[in-house]
Amino acid sequence: MKRILLPLFLLLFSTFTQAEGGLLPADEAFAFKAKVVNDEIILSWDIAEGYYLYKEKIKISSDFSTSLGVAKFPPAKIKNDEFFGKIGVYRHNIKVAIPILKGEAKSLLLNITFQGCADLGVCYPPITKTAALDISTMQAPSIVDNALEFFSQAKESTQSVIEKITPISDEPLPADKAFKFSVDILDAKTLLIAWDIHPEYYLYHDKFFIDVKGADIGNVNFPKGKIKDDPLFGKVQIHKGKLAVEIPLLNISSQNITFTAKYQGCWTGGICYPPQEKNIDLVLPVQGAISTSTITQDAPKTPNQPSVELNETDKIAALLQQDNLFWILVSFFGFGLLLSLTPCVFPMIPILSGIIVGQKGEVTTRKALIMSIVFVLAMSVTYSIAGILAGYFGENLQVLFQTPWILVVFSLIFVALAFSMFGYYDIQLPSSLQSKIANISHKQEGGHLIGVAIMGFLSALIVGPCVAPPLAGALIYIGQTGDALLGGLSLFVMSLGMGAPLILIGAGVSKLPRAGGWMDNVKYVFGILMFAVAIWLLDRIISEMVSLILWAALFSIAPIAMGVLNKLGDTPNAWSRIFKAIGLLIMFYGILLWGLVARGGGDMLAPLSGWGASNTQVQQVHVQFEKIKSIEDLDRVLVRSQKNNQIVMLDFYADWCISCKELERFVFSNTVVVDAMRNVIALQADVTDNDAVDKALMAKFNIIGPPGILFFKDGVEHRRQRIVGEINAQGYLEHLNNIK
Repeated sequence: MKRILLPLFLLLFSTFTQAEGGLLPADEAFAFKAKVVNDEIILSWDIAEGYYLYKEKIKISSDFSTSLGVAKFPPAKIKNDEFFGKIGVYRHNIKVAIPILKGEAKSLLLNITFQGCADLGVCYPPITKTAALDISTMQAPSIVDNALEFFSQAKESTQSVIEKITPISDEPLPADKAFKFSVDILDAKTLLIAWDIHPEYYLYHDKFFIDVKGADIGNVNFPKGKIKDDPLFGKVQIHKGKLAVEIPLLNISSQNITFTAKYQGCWTGGICYPPQEKNIDLVLPVQGAISTSTITQDAPKTPNQPSVELNETDKIAALLQQDNLFWILVSFFGFGLLLSLTPCVFPMIPILSGIIVGQKGEVTTRKALIMSIVFVLAMSVTYSIAGILAGYFGENLQVLFQTPWILVVFSLIFVALAFSMFGYYDIQLPSSLQSKIANISHKQEGGHLIGVAIMGFLSALIVGPCVAPPLAGALIYIGQTGDALLGGLSLFVMSLGMGAPLILIGAGVSKLPRAGGWMDNVKYVFGILMFAVAIWLLDRIISEMVSLILWAALFSIAPIAMGVLNKLGDTPNAWSRIFKAIGLLIMFYGILLWGLVARGGGDMLAPLSGWGASNTQVQQVHVQFEKIKSIEDLDRVLVRSQKNNQIVMLDFYADWCISCKELERFVFSNTVVVDAMRNVIALQADVTDNDAVDKALMAKFNIIGPPGILFFKDGVEHRRQRIVGEINAQGYLEHLNNIK
């Protein structure tokens, strides 16, 4: 009855008042225009002084021959309206831009409905305008525009299907559990508000209202929401997962302030909650003091409650919330190119190159290119599937393939490939299976492509279990929003970026001469590289001394086996001499490694360092870690650190994590880092076993896998300084100094 009687009352009241002569005609109070500029429709209102227009009452529709994008509304001021409560209003001049997406029509019929009021307390009835616009001069959509439109529609369709097939709880949660709200005091002039939204719920972007008693609010950068076709409000922006917003404070009149937040959301099961209001009393720290206290709506702050500041990983996760799919994919392709320079991708170079070089007969550039593309595509699909599963279930599939028996088996495969490179035998499928594959594909290369795809699949799971900020950001986004399509597509494009250099290298290998003794030497080189990959995999499960012995044996025996000690002959060419010189250098390096073995160990990258000093003296320069296992162990250390006013650094480590060993060698063994860490409690959580206790500790801080470095002060993590993936000593010191 309220919805029926209210417009009727407004209509009668406005008619009566107009008869009195106190109001402007609607067309003068809200002068409306519509025009086409480039590929957008611009709607403008000239609002007379003393009048205002409701944002939520502006409705736009068109004929079906042309598709419109999402209207871009300017920010509205919040008014406490006597009829509609807290609602956005516009005054003076406003413009709304509407993108024109597609259509073959030369003209467009646009229907616009809006409603406004006068400050006198009188509201006009809804006003409807029809605008006929000429769009014949618009340029046809480009291939990129069509691709973006296709991906956008596919994303919406897939997301809709996922939402429909995902089981929903039988009963809705209480509002405080569906939308967990918290306020974080970052410093004397900044608050950070956050909502932890249950996966089955969402908040409306235009229903937020914030206020502070005791201070003014500065410019707030509210992140964009995702577009949803809502049955009640049409196409609206919504927020899912975790939402964090910084609130700058101005003109602070008192350290004791009251923060007010209003918001509204719905359950995907079909129920919308009434507007929620939270009033929280806060005490701001004195100017210059640092505070990271967090106040939540339903629980007091615990000593180790993590802050919700944004670090590099969080920013990448926030990137996926943006509407521009093209730039999201371009960014992730760039991330992949950067990751291609990391140790997790280097071993794939000899794997792919060895597969191509090991083919019988002549390998054309076209065939090598196809094999490289198949390898990279298999690797990319594997990364995407593993990422989606990790995002949904919080379980990194790659970690499951780092068990000793899998690493040993895969290492033996590379040893077998190495011996085939030396010509001891040829690895091929049984003749019966080859015939079946040939019958299916009508080409013998089909069998090779299946093998290449399998190697790409296994390499992604076993060789490169790296965790980097782009990967962690995508997994956090998938876990929080359930958007498997965009998250998986981003990981796929990132993997293509990682594999782009592999494709170029694979195509380049085919250019090597295939005839003569030259090709035999090339195979020998790749055979040695296969041995190196096998040892590199075993490094994760064997002791440092055994690893050093294997590397010493490889670098000293392999050159001899390749004939570097043989005579060159009467007429050696330049390449033969260069090849022999490189072989002698490698053999000399192997001899130096045997010297380290005789000393009882050392750094194989610097075999002459510390010569003449004892092994004990060499090993002294390293951060001294205190080992922890569980959440309870961490809590005890955090309590101790608060009493002693110390910073705590927590390093997540695993034996199978190559990046972790890089950090051990180049960061935690750096003398400057060791000096800077003297008054810091250095903790290390060894999650090699990946058991239930390890998973609980990683899940508490939303760590997908090692390496990950966290910093705590006053018992609270400074999330903004969190380090995910590799970093050099200088970068580590910058993060540490930002905490101090």
